[in-house]
Amino acid sequence: MEPPESGRRAAVVTVPMIVAGVCLAIPFVAMLWVDSYSRLTPTFIGIPFFYWYQMAWVPISTGLTVIAYIIVRRHERTRRTEAGGHA
Repeated sequence: MEPPESGRRAAVVTVPMIVAGVCLAIPFVAMLWVDSYSRLTPTFIGIPFFYWYQMAWVPISTGLTVIAYIIVRRHERTRRTEAGGHA
């Protein structure tokens, strides 16, 4: 398969890229769906749910971003290796 005339590779949607995209989309959906956490109970060490829920998403989002990064790096490395380039 030859690359397009512009010299750029065609975009390919693969399962690893979809999984990475979902990992990045989950925190956005969780934070934009305000009705799911717009309440005071249950409290955690005296902190209303509204606040601790948002703060809990900081490490969760970090973890999901790291997972997406690892998936994309492995996918790119695999594609490069299959294309005959250097890993």
